[in-house]
Amino acid sequence: MRAKLPADCFWNRTMLPPKALFDTLTSHASRLFNGETPLPPREFEAQFKALLQSAFSRLDLVSREEFDSQMVVLARTRARLEALEAKVAELEARLSPEPQTPPSE
Repeated sequence: MRAKLPADCFWNRTMLPPKALFDTLTSHASRLFNGETPLPPREFEAQFKALLQSAFSRLDLVSREEFDSQMVVLARTRARLEALEAKVAELEARLSPEPQTPPSE
């Protein structure tokens, strides 16, 4: 059987301010914990999981896999940037005129 949460549990797709999100999440979780008729453990787990997934989908989160992938991209980009900065410094050094020393008599 599929978990059914109250219709008001699924907020609109706009992101709620963090306090409002957690207040709403707490309210719905409290209803699950303090229900008049106790739910079987699997049903409770399914409803609680659906509640958390609904809340987390409203947050600006990324998966660990995506985060790690972006860290690799960032490290590669940083290395390229450092290499380019070194090349630019070398080219600037070649192009800038050498400081002239007065001829010694």
